[in-house]
Amino acid sequence: MATLTAAKRVVVKIGSALLVDRATGRLKSDWLKTLAGDVSWLKSQGKDVILVSSGSIALGRGVLGLPPAELALEQSQAAAAVGQIQLARAYEDALAPHQITTAQVLVTLEDSENRRRYLNSRATLETLLSLGVVPIVNENDTIATDEIRYGDNDRLAAQVAVTVGADCLVLLSDVDGFYSANPGLDPTAKRFDVISQITPEIEAMAGDGISGLSKGGMITKLLAAKMATSAGCAMAITEGSAMNPLKSLAQGANCTWFTADGDPQAARKRWIATMKPRGTLTVDEGAARALMSGKSLLPAGVRHVEGDFGRGEPLAILSPDGRKLGQGLSRYTAQETKSIQGRKSAEIEPILGYAARAALIHRDDMAL
Repeated sequence: MATLTAAKRVVVKIGSALLVDRATGRLKSDWLKTLAGDVSWLKSQGKDVILVSSGSIALGRGVLGLPPAELALEQSQAAAAVGQIQLARAYEDALAPHQITTAQVLVTLEDSENRRRYLNSRATLETLLSLGVVPIVNENDTIATDEIRYGDNDRLAAQVAVTVGADCLVLLSDVDGFYSANPGLDPTAKRFDVISQITPEIEAMAGDGISGLSKGGMITKLLAAKMATSAGCAMAITEGSAMNPLKSLAQGANCTWFTADGDPQAARKRWIATMKPRGTLTVDEGAARALMSGKSLLPAGVRHVEGDFGRGEPLAILSPDGRKLGQGLSRYTAQETKSIQGRKSAEIEPILGYAARAALIHRDDMAL
């Protein structure tokens, strides 16, 4: 089972209550400083770290002097617009003393459902991580109306973890794990140290399903766990209000670990392999040999293109004699692919009129 110390890529979800004092609407600066120290500690071990943070509406509410009662939708969006600046600055100020550069990435749940936007998000996050940056991801609450009403950052964090192929997701929560019942109501409730399978019995222990008013709760954490573990990412629920919550987790703080089904790369390959192809690419012998040795598919190796497909859609890859070698996600549309098939990478920009990726299907997006 992956643990925080064994992980290579970690996504951490931070809730509003951990970051913002509900009574005053002010940032909990001292707590954030210790979290920044934890992030620096993880990065010193060579790990990639992404933070998925709530808090923009809570911070913006305080700046605008909005009432503590439930906000109207347009008030929530206005608060988010103001609070996003506050949130980004807070993380920048906390991580700068550790010589860590931050980036703000605003997304919606739709960004992982639309293939083109999914690939764009994945490429951006991968590039930021390769440059040593810690992305601060938040829902784009100023435009994503149903995320404000129904969304939750537990599920968003899981989707970010799946998108970047993380092997560890940590939900910093107001409870120290998953219990057999609500520990605040049932003194006999038992905390689970490890959950290897989310059964109907486990789901029943989480309480009622998600209602139209729900923005979180244990049921959303189970949904996040299902999403993450099926993609090869282990997930932990732990109490986050203590100083240095990530170091505390690594040193044995109370938590519940949900074990992953395999590893992220294998899970991603399985997902790609089960998709219905939207077209086919027939490659030459040289390209076929290169693919079987672990290389990406370049346009130069493609001899024939069939189908009407968009960027990010699955394509079957055929050998010169028509045998299926595998399939993968195209980085180009059908029209673009037909324009550059058989051409060298240096010719792509003159043909298409813009700089583009060298690989037609990257090996990370391919299942053979």
